[in-house]
Amino acid sequence: MVTVKINEIFESIQGEGLYAGYKQLFIRFCGCNLKCAYCDTDFADGKYYTPQELHDFVMENYDLSKIHSISLTGGEPLLSVEFLKEFLPLLYGKAKIYLETNATLAENFEEIRNYVDIVSADIKLMSTTGYDTLALHKNFFESCYGIETFAKIVFDGDITEPEIEYCANIGKIYELPLILQPKMIGDKLSINSAVCQKTLDKFLQNYKNVRLIPQMHKFLKIK
Repeated sequence: MVTVKINEIFESIQGEGLYAGYKQLFIRFCGCNLKCAYCDTDFADGKYYTPQELHDFVMENYDLSKIHSISLTGGEPLLSVEFLKEFLPLLYGKAKIYLETNATLAENFEEIRNYVDIVSADIKLMSTTGYDTLALHKNFFESCYGIETFAKIVFDGDITEPEIEYCANIGKIYELPLILQPKMIGDKLSINSAVCQKTLDKFLQNYKNVRLIPQMHKFLKIK
């Protein structure tokens, strides 16, 4: 029987991306295939669920009519694709599914894409994460055609001109809204507003559908 370790389940306000400010039910999956330098998520604690058990827990403890969507977050939810293949059909028609992903597991996403309404995908930069995943992102965005998708880019003062050009080109090719997200240290920006504005302007020289949106939940001091 397939099970998955869930770190936590909670209602809160989405603090990132195009849907910042919307109320969501967050289901945080344990584990990730990456370990980004800025990651602050602790996966030590958690509880194991079967797909039916997690569905029943959600339905018994939360009023889905009062939330915008269910955010599958992590970690990397797509590592648990066998679980999701059984879990998501149980929720079909009961709530929108909002997938937060590092956009490196295209084949896994293909297996559950029919049950996903919105994709919030990260574009990882070598300058901030230490990983070169840009080729994997292209494959992932290919698999997102027909699904509402936007990309988040965590950056700091080390972002390079080639990274800016590459990300802007991904936005153009796949017609993605790009959300620039300044790297945070606790609830403080790691860079000043001048660097934020300069980076945004450089992106806009290459591609127009770009916005700068800091992590709102850090400022509000909520999950």
